[in-house]
Amino acid sequence: MKKRIASRMTSLSPSLTLAISAKAKAMKAAGEPVVSFGVGEPDFNTPDNIIAAAKKALDDGQTKYTPSSGLLPLRKAICEKFQKDNGLDYEPSQIIVSNGAKHSIYNACFATLEEGDEVIIPAPYWLTYPEVVKVCGATPVYLQCKKENKFKFTAEELKAAITPKTKMLIFNSPSNPTGAVYNEEEVRAIAKVCEDAEIFVLADEIYEKLCYNGVKPFSIAACSEKMKDLTITINGVSKTYAMTGWRVGYLAAPKDIAKAIDSFQSHATSNACSISQYATIAALRSSEEEINAMVEVFDKRREKLLALVDEIDGVQAVEPDGAFYVMLVIGDLYGKSYNGKTLTNSVEFADALLDAEKVATVPGVSFGADDCLRLSYSLSEEDIQTGLARIKRFVENLR
Repeated sequence: MKKRIASRMTSLSPSLTLAISAKAKAMKAAGEPVVSFGVGEPDFNTPDNIIAAAKKALDDGQTKYTPSSGLLPLRKAICEKFQKDNGLDYEPSQIIVSNGAKHSIYNACFATLEEGDEVIIPAPYWLTYPEVVKVCGATPVYLQCKKENKFKFTAEELKAAITPKTKMLIFNSPSNPTGAVYNEEEVRAIAKVCEDAEIFVLADEIYEKLCYNGVKPFSIAACSEKMKDLTITINGVSKTYAMTGWRVGYLAAPKDIAKAIDSFQSHATSNACSISQYATIAALRSSEEEINAMVEVFDKRREKLLALVDEIDGVQAVEPDGAFYVMLVIGDLYGKSYNGKTLTNSVEFADALLDAEKVATVPGVSFGADDCLRLSYSLSEEDIQTGLARIKRFVENLR
């Protein structure tokens, strides 16, 4: 009998983020009082002006196919965004609109990676990065980042990780899961290493508007013309505009790469949803006041969560400067037991915490950090207070 499943599929690992979320939702549906720090998406509704733009597009009959790369007015709006926010000049032909930033990442990897290529992925990392790299035939190479440097790698550490097989660096700032944000000086030093080695950078900037402590991200493509020619920048509207379900992401790339991606997408999925594209035009031209208001709420939640973690003996939080996640370091608790079972890793810890206290988190092993849990603070302050009180009680009851 012929093999039913392609070999490439055997390399994929299921998403623990979605697995934990599914278990937590099932418990909640059964009436259990679950507090979930799991899947990261804003708990705000999409702003009214964006919804109104979608309704108008429907009323105007904008329900047909669009160019596979996206509506021209949208790609022009994205070019304006890159110029205004990042100091980057792109032509509409260099912009590809896809079904979410995750789709854009896959397209970028599919268009550039081959068998034998190595891709440097700083760890902790967003769990999808290595899976996409593997399914495209390349090999992930993990660059472990230190807690004492807020989970950021240095230019020197990157240089030491590069080999003749290195094709790409995946660079996520602000970061999921750590909230790490690289400043301009750090980014320029990293860019110099990439330029010298002539490796591509996939720059995931989906959280760029969600920053705290006065920290500002800097686009690596803005470092030089050479770096811009080596960079594929990923962004979208899911996080900044609370549009996770609308499924619109986009990328900016050198012309040859953008052309290849457009050709591939035209066969793979064609265009992103036409109505979502019209809504995205409105989102990109929205007032910054709405974004700032959301960031202010996230910042208060971030400070609340960090203060509550400080009250729990045996754990620590690495303070994030961006996104809406905290990495909770729990490694010092390994070896202790719950209900007679010794906890030795983040999966066992997260499962026990969910069973005992109805608190859902994401095991750090998903992100290459098995001594951590990821907590999202995209939930109410009340839930944060309740959830951290339960985590504290759980930790205190370990033996």
